Amino acid sequence: MPSGWSADHADNDEVERVNTIEWLADYNGASDWSRVSAVVAGLGVAGFAAADGLLEYGAKVTVLDHGDSEPVQDRAKLLETLGAGVRIGPGSTDNLPTGTDLVITTGLPPHQPMLAQAAAQGVAIWGEPELAWRLMQPNKQIPWLGITGTNGKTTTTEMLASMLTAAGLRTAAVGNIGRPLMEIVLDPEPYDVLAVELSSHQLHWSNSLSLHSAAVLNLHLDHLEWHGSAEAYAAAKAKIFQRVQQSCVYNVAEETTRKMVEEADVIEGARAIGFTLGVPKVAMLGLVEDILVDRAFIEQRQTSAVELATIADVAPDESGAGGAPHNVANALAAAALARSFGVRPTAVRDGLRAMRVGGHRIQTVGVIGDVRYVDDSKATNPHAAQASLTAFDDVVWVAGGQAKGVTFDDLVIRNRDRLRGAVLLGVDRDEIAQALARHAPQVPVISIGDTETSAMARVVEAAASLARPGDVVLLAPACASRDMYTDYAERGDAFAAAVQALAAREE
Repeated sequence: MPSGWSADHADNDEVERVNTIEWLADYNGASDWSRVSAVVAGLGVAGFAAADGLLEYGAKVTVLDHGDSEPVQDRAKLLETLGAGVRIGPGSTDNLPTGTDLVITTGLPPHQPMLAQAAAQGVAIWGEPELAWRLMQPNKQIPWLGITGTNGKTTTTEMLASMLTAAGLRTAAVGNIGRPLMEIVLDPEPYDVLAVELSSHQLHWSNSLSLHSAAVLNLHLDHLEWHGSAEAYAAAKAKIFQRVQQSCVYNVAEETTRKMVEEADVIEGARAIGFTLGVPKVAMLGLVEDILVDRAFIEQRQTSAVELATIADVAPDESGAGGAPHNVANALAAAALARSFGVRPTAVRDGLRAMRVGGHRIQTVGVIGDVRYVDDSKATNPHAAQASLTAFDDVVWVAGGQAKGVTFDDLVIRNRDRLRGAVLLGVDRDEIAQALARHAPQVPVISIGDTETSAMARVVEAAASLARPGDVVLLAPACASRDMYTDYAERGDAFAAAVQALAAREE
């Protein structure tokens, strides 16, 4: 107890804190945040935005980060100048600061010690999207069109934002896509609607979102080390459908996504809308030959469908794979959300034509001696790597990183006939090596044990030694990147730089 405080004062303060924790269940942008002591765990882009927003709303803020990199230090200094308490470096996130009412986490798992302490004490734990949603109520209510799934979230979100823009709406692609939602909270400019990518991590820590419409693209094993089980991972994804106001968009090809809709507690009147690569039934979007059609958001849906676009309109990546099935499925999901918001068919088409797929997704970064080098660093799980591998016939596969609790046997079995060789790196490379030994013993494997970021130069050299003219050296890691890199983008950049360096030596 601080010197000079009486026991009565301490007791009253604890009662006040308990009341604040209870009231936080209903807190929003009109509430008195000056009574809240908040901890923001993680000083990435989203954590910084959350802390900045809480300070602007008058909360007492302490920011924690176990890292002490230059970007973390820079953000910490700025927040300290704005009035936040700062604790960074190893061990900083081990213990919950005394008197905490609210924790905002931007990626920590539920079993992390500080979050476990907070849960045991009844302290509220929110993600950055949950905080942003609450602060937007009741005075800045912008409709959210939400997207989640194991794969394709970012591409689908970008497609949706392009469609909304083509419709003349002021929008932004935000959330897990890179731009924090809190930036929208603090932006004085008005928005008509938001295209929001939500990860399973963010959804786990969300409990009051009520989206205009939402889509679950697919569900495959991923992030098991974070969630603890496949069931917990699926439950986190399914939370996006809770309290949906208009449309729950599911993948007809994946029964699990339909069941999520059936089990969701939605606002009365919300509809289930399917998307399919086949001919759509009523209340679905799908394909009729090479035409994307809507049989859900038209009055004559019992007997007809309206044309939205053609497969040729689906923006290609640098491999030219615009018409690849997974890209068309992404386009249909995005179109379902756009149509749910009232976007006209021509804007769906124009948005697809204007949209260009971002980097690190099946992106050619060089051609050396008739061998093509392709960066799909964003393939951070086996299902994403499967979509990438099937785009090519003869592949030297570059893979490895953090496996996140998943296995690779099925991936190897399905692609062993196209593998010219494999070069493995990262902390869990042996798990992929063992799957290759079990199911594709004929495939030559080179394992790079160096865990420094400079190891990518050795990886590319090893891949070049296995490749033949006409082959593709494909970075499709099937693993997360943070054992060696800041994120998948840095890993992809390292691959591209190594390819360029090799090309320069070959000239």
